[in-house]
Amino acid sequence: MRLASGEEALVARVLTKDGKAGFGFSLALDATEARHMAEWSAGARAVKPDLAARTGHPWEEAFVEGRPVPWEREPAFASLKWLSA
Repeated sequence: MRLASGEEALVARVLTKDGKAGFGFSLALDATEARHMAEWSAGARAVKPDLAARTGHPWEEAFVEGRPVPWEREPAFASLKWLSA
C-alpha cells in the first residue's frame, strides 16, 4: 500500500475461524512481521510481536506503545479491498 508520505507499507489481514479479523503492517515490507502482527491482533498468537519503531509513523508508535493502531491515518487503508473468507 502506498502511504501518504509516498513510502510503501505491507498490510496483512488474518481471519480466525470464528470470523474475527486482525490487521498487521510492516513498513520494512516484511510479510512475516505483518502476518504475525495480524495474528496477534486477531487473538490467534499469544505473544505480541516485538516491533521497534523505525520511522516514527503513527502506526508504529501506536503499536509499540500498546495503543490501537490508527488505521484511518492512511487514506489508502480504507481503499483496500479484501477477499471474503
